[in-house]
Amino acid sequence: MIDRIPILRIRDLLLVSIQADLHDILVEQLQSDILKELERKSAQGLVLDISALLVLDTYTARAFVHTAQMARLMGTRTIVSGMTPAIALTLTEMGFSASGFETALDLESALSALSHPDLTDA
Repeated sequence: MIDRIPILRIRDLLLVSIQADLHDILVEQLQSDILKELERKSAQGLVLDISALLVLDTYTARAFVHTAQMARLMGTRTIVSGMTPAIALTLTEMGFSASGFETALDLESALSALSHPDLTDA
């Protein structure tokens, strides 16, 4: 079992690609790590790539939404990429909305949107 999710820096962006099953303690650690990195490196964009996740529980979904909202308050635009139809359906049924963050079909689209902000509606 892993105890940390890596946070990569690409120019002025942070990339978090979640490749492991998440548990509450790991989610809390990830949220804390992201916020610390945002403070230290003042990134302009954050990508949370969830394409490897098969399921997303309520706790983790809420933590992702809160992390994106906190990042926005710190001046960082957040994009969640790779959301599967099953996860989108689950989040909608749980009453979650994409307030505070954007979505992209895949990692490439997310990075492109953050690299070329004038080409998006955000």
